[in-house]
Amino acid sequence: MVKILIKIHPKGVVSLCDENLIGKTFETKTEKLEVNERFFKGEARSGDFIVEILKDTGNATIVGKNSVDFAVRHGFIDKNCVKKIGKAPVACIFAV
Repeated sequence: MVKILIKIHPKGVVSLCDENLIGKTFETKTEKLEVNERFFKGEARSGDFIVEILKDTGNATIVGKNSVDFAVRHGFIDKNCVKKIGKAPVACIFAV
């Protein structure tokens, strides 16, 4: 199983990413996603910890099948809001 990494940035922005995607780039004709270490390389944490952080965040970027599936399964995003850039599923949570 691929580990899910979580990184909490200043001002409460969160990145959630499948560990095996760090350092990779995904593209379509009009979009490019760089899964760079600076933004996405966080710590592998328990599912309970990730749920508690996502409950309190207003802004998150979620990349990778395992990470996106986790967020959908726990009700943080709707599966219809998931987009693909290249082969990478991507979703965002924005505060309103």
